[in-house]
Amino acid sequence: MKERFKVTGMTCASCQANVQKAVEKLGVNSVNVNLVSETMNVSYDENEISKDDIIDAVEKIGYGASPVNEKKSEDSSKNNSEEKNVKNRLIISFLFMIPLMYVSMGHMVNLPLPHFLHGVEGSVNFAFVQFLLTIPVIFVNRIFYISGLKGLINKAPNMDTLVGLGSFAAVVYGIFAIFRMAYGLGFSKLDIVEMYRTNLYFESSAMILTLITLGKYFEKRSKGQTKKSLEALMDLAPKKARILLDGMEKEIPVEDLKKGDLIIVRPGESIAVDGIIKEGSSLVDESAITGESMPVNKNVGDEVISATINKQGSFVFEALKVGEDTTLSKIIELVNEANESKAPIAKLADKISAVFVPAVMLISLITFITWMLLGYGFEFSLNLAISVLVISCPCALGLATPMAIMVATGKSAEYGLLFKNAESLENLHKVDTILLDKTGTITEGKPQVTDILTDLDENEFLKLASSMEIKSEHPLSNAINEFAEEKNIQNIEVSNFESISGKGIKASYKNKIYYGGNISLMKEKNIDLKSYEKKSDILSSQGKTSMYFSNEKEVIGIIAVQDRPKSLSKIAIDEMKKLGYEVRMITGDNEKTAEAIRKSLNIDYKYAEVLPEDKEKEVKKLKNQGKKVLMVGDGINDAPALARSDVAMAIGNGTDVAIESADVILIKNNILDIVSAIKLSKATIKTIKENLFWAFFYNVIGIPLAAGLLYPSFGIKLSPMFGAFAMSLSSVFVCLNSLRLRNFKANFENDKKIKEIIENDNNKIKKENKMKELNKMIVKVNNMSCNHCKNRVEETLKSIAGIENAEVNLDEKLANVEFFGSIDEKEIADKINDAGYEFVGIEYK
Repeated sequence: MKERFKVTGMTCASCQANVQKAVEKLGVNSVNVNLVSETMNVSYDENEISKDDIIDAVEKIGYGASPVNEKKSEDSSKNNSEEKNVKNRLIISFLFMIPLMYVSMGHMVNLPLPHFLHGVEGSVNFAFVQFLLTIPVIFVNRIFYISGLKGLINKAPNMDTLVGLGSFAAVVYGIFAIFRMAYGLGFSKLDIVEMYRTNLYFESSAMILTLITLGKYFEKRSKGQTKKSLEALMDLAPKKARILLDGMEKEIPVEDLKKGDLIIVRPGESIAVDGIIKEGSSLVDESAITGESMPVNKNVGDEVISATINKQGSFVFEALKVGEDTTLSKIIELVNEANESKAPIAKLADKISAVFVPAVMLISLITFITWMLLGYGFEFSLNLAISVLVISCPCALGLATPMAIMVATGKSAEYGLLFKNAESLENLHKVDTILLDKTGTITEGKPQVTDILTDLDENEFLKLASSMEIKSEHPLSNAINEFAEEKNIQNIEVSNFESISGKGIKASYKNKIYYGGNISLMKEKNIDLKSYEKKSDILSSQGKTSMYFSNEKEVIGIIAVQDRPKSLSKIAIDEMKKLGYEVRMITGDNEKTAEAIRKSLNIDYKYAEVLPEDKEKEVKKLKNQGKKVLMVGDGINDAPALARSDVAMAIGNGTDVAIESADVILIKNNILDIVSAIKLSKATIKTIKENLFWAFFYNVIGIPLAAGLLYPSFGIKLSPMFGAFAMSLSSVFVCLNSLRLRNFKANFENDKKIKEIIENDNNKIKKENKMKELNKMIVKVNNMSCNHCKNRVEETLKSIAGIENAEVNLDEKLANVEFFGSIDEKEIADKINDAGYEFVGIEYK
């Protein structure tokens, strides 16, 4: 069983490591704790371990855990509340820290101080005022002490332990100094008073807490910004929907929708769940899900996707996927999983974090003892020990990877690039070979009939071929069926239909057996190819695929189809090669057809006539050669090959992608997104490496400096205040560096050409949608006098291609006409005049 928990109280990588260890000890199958999202994913056997066991294990070491509440609004308000709390703490801290700094350090730059704080006589007042100004700062930031003490008690020290120990030590030393000054004044030992008067650390304690809180505030802000993309996605779905119940409309919350509900959608409204249109038609804007800017024409029988927007007409659709099964929910689930998974590059940071805090505490103790033994005194030794504690907080280390992953996955979701987990995001930049499935990836996936060669009557041959293929779901079969439909060919009844995997089909007609398929099937059945093989070779050299049709003895004809490359395929493949990748194509097409496509697109290598079950073997061979393979396919037919590859990528629309088989899902049907995904992966890994370098480099330099390593030779030491500032700065740097990924753009050398192609494609889609729209016009006709005239004019208009309906109004001498696409006005005029009436003109509505 898998369960997701919200974990509270984590502040650094050590906290993350402590929680992970505590849960692992229970004997769970796997556990992954994410510092940025403050979540924990646990896989466990519910017969041996319960939710309460997991929660107790986390709580025992000083943190909180609870099953995740999936309601976004509650999580969002909680996040806002936490950010507001940190902001209030920061404001109060600064309100008291500013006068504290003025009192403690103002005299160093000749700023005036009240008389009662001056000199040796006012030394106790001077110290006590600082102590009073420090107390509110300590109180509002008491969380550091509470959390740090819990960590110590439970033998799981964390960042708060370091901060708490450092600031508490400074305060305790300050109180000790007040007592020593009071003693000096009471016994006239003014040298003691003078010594302690200039060595108070109240301001260091307050500054440490304030600067750490400032860093925390920036972290909260950064985390909030990384979640904005996901929240915007979640907000796309409407909160309520109108359903038809017993013929009446009823508005209900979206979460109450059930499969089979009939939902009404009006213009401008968002579609609540996935379903299929039962009544009406419209244009639907699917850009939020698929990224395609042009609205899609939807009619009865077409699918609609959750969170898309109805732009035009009203329609009724039946809910097919509700709740967590909708496309939007699947996308959000994927983004969450990617955010909360762990990239392999993060393992090094995890190992170090697990021992980091105890090691720092030990270094701090050794620093104190060493300087005491060297005779530098208690104050000097304590100062350096506190500096070591506060400069070493592992915030940056814990934020380095998850912050970058979260920003990257949020950004990718905006552009329809969905990474299943952080591992796939990292591994994508390591591939060196890209293996592209041809159909639907490189090509449109919609073959069209180009040639028919037969010794029979062409219509009779096409009738037999389409009647066989109507029972097949292969893309080539669909092309033949659509062509036959356009030619108004009526199918005949065939029997004993049989699909022959990877080769073709078999059927019976009038007690005779017929075959349809590739040349392999013909040769396997010992069919006489006659002259058709040569004809097929000529067609293949043009990039066309031939389908052979035969009886039991000889080929009776071939039908050539062509699946044209997508408009951006050539540019995308060129971009892949410019990035240094070897591009290969795999297809079931024959050798010559595949070679024609390979040459036209400048692909490095091709695999032709490959059966679906053999694609996995080709991937395995490439991996055995030491290549890192990215396999791109449709995610369903190519599942074995996708599973075998180093990184599997599914390309297609949001409802058809097979999430189970792909590591990366490209929602848009755009091959150029392969390049975008690779570039995003490279940018993310570069950012993570920068973050980790800064976090490690900072600690490698900072700890020795804080420990006073340079003091004997150069007189350089680090005060606790600067240590706290440096630590906060490192965390802020990691957050800001990660947020740069929000500006990621996959720039291409042919940007101008790409924009032109996309614009042309959009215009084409727009034109196709326009052709599918039902338009209206008024045709004015004279010389109509009776119902016979009315019926004749109506029949004449309806006979014209594209006209759906015509209704004549005899009184007004006009016909109301509904039509699809564009209509030839001259044809309307000629036919009406030929029918014996007078065409006057057309007025469009």
